[in-house]
Amino acid sequence: MVVIPGVAQGETGSLKGAVVGDAIPLSLTGTAGDAARGRALVLDRRVGLCLLCHSGPFPEERFQGTIGPDLRGIGARLSQGQIRLRIVDPGRINPETIMPAYLQSEGLTRVAPAFRGKPVLSAEQIEDIVAFLATLRD
Repeated sequence: MVVIPGVAQGETGSLKGAVVGDAIPLSLTGTAGDAARGRALVLDRRVGLCLLCHSGPFPEERFQGTIGPDLRGIGARLSQGQIRLRIVDPGRINPETIMPAYLQSEGLTRVAPAFRGKPVLSAEQIEDIVAFLATLRD
């Protein structure tokens, strides 16, 4: 379940009231994520596929993407709320982005039947990734 503070019940998946400027300042779940789990998700090539497009301080990972921004220092450049919005709805920041909205489950095209109605990542997974990316300060 997604709990977005400031969003009325029945608006599940909606960001109405949750976005402030260029960020979603409050946790999607009401609690902080776990950075260790977030790191595992970022490196897992079967879940969020972060390294398909992004690179970062992960020397153990041989192949890293060059399409998206390098994740080194993202925690120094962006607040947790800014990171959260970029994962939840990157098109709100950059309408031309090819990065998917990881929490969106409706209004998508060409989705395999097994994945219809399901977000790529859960709110908990997003919070874990936010917690991890916030640690990347160098």
